[in-house]
Amino acid sequence: MTHNRNWAMVFGAALFEVVWVIGLKHASTVLEWFVTLIAVLISFYVLISAGRKLPVGTVYSVFVGLGTAGTIIAEVIIFGEELSLAKLALVLVLLAGVVGLKQVTKEKSVS
Repeated sequence: MTHNRNWAMVFGAALFEVVWVIGLKHASTVLEWFVTLIAVLISFYVLISAGRKLPVGTVYSVFVGLGTAGTIIAEVIIFGEELSLAKLALVLVLLAGVVGLKQVTKEKSVS
């Protein structure tokens, strides 16, 4: 598996993280809780798979950063939560940190 594909897996794991974090707050039916549980399982399976090939500290930081930013964005778009200028600025700083971490991480050849 290529290095970029592993990073795409981290991004995908973060998308599923957004689903399960929102589910923890908003799930109220058995089906919604089931979707939340499945999202948790997929998210961590994909994250663990990517972490086998990439530096785990950076993988986890990117995963949490993208998940946090994605959750805030989803709350604004889906649930109409207020997006202040300060919150937007902090999300942008968070995303800049995530991108920066990925850029400075040394690539390691893994067989």
